[in-house]
Amino acid sequence: MAQSFSPGDDLIFQLESGYGLLRVLASEGEGAMTVWHLLAYEEFFPTVESAEQALADPDTLRVRNPHMALTDRAFERTPTARLGNRPVRVQELAAYHEWLHSENKVISDRSALLLLGIR
Repeated sequence: MAQSFSPGDDLIFQLESGYGLLRVLASEGEGAMTVWHLLAYEEFFPTVESAEQALADPDTLRVRNPHMALTDRAFERTPTARLGNRPVRVQELAAYHEWLHSENKVISDRSALLLLGIR
């Protein structure tokens, strides 16, 4: 199943203790060969509405992981929903560009939540 997310999408995921936020920085490839590039925020929120309010002023959010490269399969195993889309800022892409220019491009087949140590 192909994901229908785009760069700049803010995504929410639910845990027992609340909601967390991810951001799509980029994607490359097609179908099962797609690699998703995500940013993860540190904060957790008690409601979807409070997460949306935080996204209204994204400069107040702290970044937990500035770049994670996931296979399409790993991204599918990350249960998320789209909250909205806003332009990706240059500073958000710094870690992604570093990954692009590195010799060792690690792409994980583990879900984003596992990579973050959340599940």
